[in-house]
Amino acid sequence: MAAKKKSKKAKKAAARKAASKSKARPAKKARAAASSSGLALASVSPAMTVNDIHRSLAWYRDVLGFVAGERWEKDGALLGVEMKAGKVAFWLGQDDWQKGRDRRKGEGFRLYATTKLDVDALAKTIESRGGRLDGAPHDTPWGGREFGFVDPDGFKVTIANETGAKG
Repeated sequence: MAAKKKSKKAKKAAARKAASKSKARPAKKARAAASSSGLALASVSPAMTVNDIHRSLAWYRDVLGFVAGERWEKDGALLGVEMKAGKVAFWLGQDDWQKGRDRRKGEGFRLYATTKLDVDALAKTIESRGGRLDGAPHDTPWGGREFGFVDPDGFKVTIANETGAKG
């Protein structure tokens, strides 16, 4: 009779253990699914190697309206600078020429940025300051408006109005 009681207790304990494991499994699976479902980013800051850091700094500041932030120098020479526009930063770095002086930059690469500003007015301002548009402002099939430009090193950027913004 004692063996039967132990057996019932053992069965109940095993059932409780199984039930607690089954309750934990969905939460564990959900965490695993969430972590393996993809990457979640809060921002991005591209770093671009440029031919002439002083020319690029002036171009991003004077033509586009970026503000210079943190600077990286060595022995008094400017090696890099953070260029900020709103919540976005582009990092410009002086090419060290270890991969050759004829290395082309910006090929096969385009940055896509959004703004709440009027993209038509912004494009005109960039052109009036010496910027070269890579595409005039135009409506997109998804309801936005955008234009593109090319920086002095050949890096291409598209600026679009945010969804729902008038531009």
